Amino acid sequence: MLSTLQMLGVIPSFSRPSVSDDNPYSEAMFRTLKYSPAYPSKPFSSLSAARYWVHHFAARYNNEHCHRGIKFVTPAQRHNDEDKVVLEQRNATYSSG
Repeated sequence: MLSTLQMLGVIPSFSRPSVSDDNPYSEAMFRTLKYSPAYPSKPFSSLSAARYWVHHFAARYNNEHCHRGIKFVTPAQRHNDEDKVVLEQRNATYSSG
């Protein structure tokens, strides 16, 4: 198939343009999603049901779940530079005791 594509002038691409490391990130996200306690035990009934579930999973993952790898703040807090305030408040709380 690859030779047929090349013969037709099609250049196959297995990742996004100019991004050589996107696959590990997408694989890690798929694993996080599949091993979530909220992941359904049965297949989704429709494409819209799957989209609905993923939308709500992503909202919770980004806005509510505190991640160990980023000092137990949410990705939204880190992205919006709100993590510095959260971490300063946390340090002040631990220091005052």
